Amino acid sequence: MSEFQTILTSRRTVHRFTEQPVSDEHLALALEAANQAPCHKHTHPWKFYVMGTETREKLTPTVVELAKKKSRKTDPTDVENDVKRAVSKMMSPPVMVAITSKRNPTDGFREKEDYAATVCALHNMVLSFWGNGVAAKWSTGAITRHSETYAQLNIDAAAEEIIGFVKAGYPETIPEVRKPPVEEHTVRLS
Repeated sequence: MSEFQTILTSRRTVHRFTEQPVSDEHLALALEAANQAPCHKHTHPWKFYVMGTETREKLTPTVVELAKKKSRKTDPTDVENDVKRAVSKMMSPPVMVAITSKRNPTDGFREKEDYAATVCALHNMVLSFWGNGVAAKWSTGAITRHSETYAQLNIDAAAEEIIGFVKAGYPETIPEVRKPPVEEHTVRLS
C-alpha cells in the first residue's frame, strides 16, 4: 500500500488535542494542499481564515450564548459544564481555520459545484495535516452559521458561506472507527 493510500485510509476525526503547538510549516503545507484542490471552471471558490486567540476570544460570548441555549433544551441542570465544554472547544485547538465558499445567488448549479470544490479543499487540508502527524476535525456547529461569526471574521455572508471550521492539533487519542465494507456502498453495473 502506498504511503498516500495509508494516509487516506488511516485518517480519523479527533475531538481532543494536546497543548503542543502545530508548526507554522505544517499549517503552511496544509493551506497549500487545500489550495491545490480540484475545482470546476477554475473558480477557486474557497477562502481560509486562520483564527488566532484574539479572534476566538471575540467569538466566545457567542459560543456561550449558543451553549446556554442548547443546554437549556437538552439538560438544564448542566448549563455551566456545557458552557465550559463549548468554550474549550473554541479555545483549546492549537489551530482553527474557518473555510468559506463563494456564494452565487444567480447560478445555483455553480454554487453547488463551488461548495463541492471547497469541501475537496477542506479535505486536502485535513489529509495534509494527518500526513504530518497532526489530527483535525471538520466542525459545522451553530457557531459556524451565526451572524456574529461572520461579523467577527469580517465575512460578507452574501458573498461567502462558512462551510465549517477545521480544528487541528496533536491528538490526545485517536478513535477507532469501523468503516463498513466498500461493497456495501458499491454498485457494479455492466
